[in-house]
Order: sequence, then structure tokens, then C-alpha cells
Amino acid sequence: MAAAARAFAVHVLRGRWFMAYGSFLIMSAAGATYIFAVYSKDIKATLGYTQEQLNTVGFFKDVGANVGKRFLFTRAEFGVSAAVVLAMLLVPFTVVLREEAALFKNTLEAQSVVPVPTKPRTPVQEPASVAERPAATLMSRVVRALRPPPLGDDYTILQALVSVDMLLLFTATVFGIGGTLTAIDNMGQIGESLGYPQRSIATFVSLISIWNYLGRVASGFASEALLARYRLPRPLVLAVVLLLTVPGHLLISFGVPGSLYVASVIIGFCFGAAQPLILASVSELFGLRYYSTLYNLCGTASPVGSYVLNVRVAGRMYDREAARQGGGHAVASAAGKRLVTCIGVRCYKESFLVITAVTVAAAAVTLVLAWRTRGFYAGDVYARFKEEEEEEAVVAGQSRNGVAASEMSS
Repeated sequence: MAAAARAFAVHVLRGRWFMAYGSFLIMSAAGATYIFAVYSKDIKATLGYTQEQLNTVGFFKDVGANVGKRFLFTRAEFGVSAAVVLAMLLVPFTVVLREEAALFKNTLEAQSVVPVPTKPRTPVQEPASVAERPAATLMSRVVRALRPPPLGDDYTILQALVSVDMLLLFTATVFGIGGTLTAIDNMGQIGESLGYPQRSIATFVSLISIWNYLGRVASGFASEALLARYRLPRPLVLAVVLLLTVPGHLLISFGVPGSLYVASVIIGFCFGAAQPLILASVSELFGLRYYSTLYNLCGTASPVGSYVLNVRVAGRMYDREAARQGGGHAVASAAGKRLVTCIGVRCYKESFLVITAVTVAAAAVTLVLAWRTRGFYAGDVYARFKEEEEEEAVVAGQSRNGVAASEMSS
């Protein structure tokens, strides 16, 4: 009994359902990366940073991420809230135990099945003409190594790196997601320049986080339904999501009164919606064999775009406009430096017009990717996995038939 319990515990800890549960625990604490806009003003004032330097800090925050509101609780209320959070985190673990118990039972049944002896295959000798062929040249080997397989098969890392489809997806991620990251990281300074109080800025951050989650859920279900019913390429849905971010960037650029609430919802939703579409496209187009490496490759595209658009574009334009306004809004920082704060619509107008333009360009690049992959998505994307399942089912059926025949003969 103890041995069986120990074996089941090891099975659970090494199972795929427990891995999924662990990823949920990680994501439950991942919201801290989105509250940079709340405390970025304090960093700027305390350390005397320019906006470009502050955005550089935000860029490294995005590198680490890719990879609120303050509640005054009593001690008893903290205990109750902690208990509720822990209970919510542990509820999915019951699903893990149920699913892993079913898998563990199937594993034990499969181990008890006697394998059917199979007749060894006779080796097929190669024709003499094949053996007499000259050795392949170095150039032919390189070409063969770089030649991509059909879409959906497992690409090697090198094949994916030189693939036109990966280049298109990476470019769309750099400029499409980089623009939304710029808006998220600068939301504190955007709200300050447009005259919003700190309470409203905290609300913007909360709206971004909430709609980020809703965007991830909605795009996952919607893209899967559209793919199953209408065979719409997933990159096409990504292009639509990128185009939906354009109104959010324009609302920030023109500084319409009260528009930051709507812009926060749009940008948060689209940022969340784009993430599962990008990662699902990677797994479908380039296979799962090297998915973890390709996942990280696409993850680096977001902070690259953040550095270009956030640090080199938005940060520099903000500092230039603040210098143009002169000392009218200058204050002394804790570091002893003269800190100039930019006030008005012009602080981010030009930079977000640039971001709007590159976002439209990213959507156009994604449309090119959708056109290139339309034939792949017109077929059965999961055909290869279905064939593997059918082969496993046939093997399992043959094993059961062999066991039944041996029992009847005995």
C-alpha cells in the first residue's frame, strides 16, 4: 500500500497536469510586472532620472517579465484574504489529482498487458548505386540543413531562425507588442502629463491588468472556434488584434479628456489577446520539438520592441518636449538634480503617432504571414497528432487481442 502511494505521488509530481497547475501558480503572481506605471514617478523623482533613463529601467523590467491599488487591511482581514487566496489556488489541485489518478490507473493496466511478440523485420539492403554515390559536399549539407520542412512539422532551431515565416512573426511581435508595452510602462507619466490624479493612474493600471486577462481568454477561445469552423489562419486573427490597438494609441496621442480609461481597456485587452495567438502560431507552424526555445525567441521580441519604441522614441521625445517647455514645471529631486516634468498633450503626441504607424505596419506584416500560411490552415492543423493517436490505439488494440488469444488458447 505504501509503495503504491509513493508511486502515485511520484506520478503526480512528474505528470503534465501538475506542470499545468504549477504554471497557474506562476501566472497568479505575474501581475506585479504591470504596476510599473504606479511607482515609476517615484523612481524618477527619487533618483533624478530623465524619461529616457526611466524607460530604460522599464525595458529591463520587460526583459525580466518576458521574457495597483493599495488596500488598508487589518491583521484579521489579511488572514481572511490570505485564506481565500490559498483556497482558490488549491481548488485546481483537486482536478490535478483526479486526472492524474485516471492516468495512473491506465498506466498500471498497460503495464499488466503482455506484449505480443512481433516478427523481426529483415533489413533491406541499399542498391549498389546508392552506396557508390560520392559523398555530399559541404554546401549541399548546409542547404539540406537549412531547407525547411512542411509547415506543421518539427523545425530545427536553425531552420526556424532562417524561416521567412518566423521572421515575419518576430517583426510583427517587435513592433506590434512593443507599442502596447510602451503604453503600459508609460501610463503613469501619460496620466500625469494629462492632469489625471494618482488615484486615476492606479485605476488605469488595474484596468490594463484586468482586460489583459480577459483578452488572453477571449482570443484563445475565439481563434480556436474560428479555426475549427471557418479555417481562418491564426495570424489573421492576430492582425485584427493589432489593428484594434490603433484606437487606443490614437486616444493617448490626442489626449481626449477622459479617454485614458477607454485606452487602458483597449490596450490591456489587445496586449493580452496577442500573446496566446503568437505562441499558438509558433507551436502550429514550427512544431513542438523545439517549442521551448522558439517560445523564448518570440518572448525576446517584446522587450526588443519596448526598447526601440519606449526608450529610443517615447523617452527621447518626452525629454525633448520637457526641455522645450523650460523650467516652468521643474522640481528638485531627492538626488539633487533638476527634474523637469512635461505637461500637456504634446508630451506623447508625436511618439504615439509613430507607435500607431509601426503598429499598422506590424498588422500588415501579419497579414502577409496569414497569406503565406493560408494553405496550411485550410487543412487539418492537428492531423499529425491524430495520426499518432490512431497508431497508438492500433498498437493497444493489437496488444489486447494478443492477450485475449493467449487466454483462450490456455
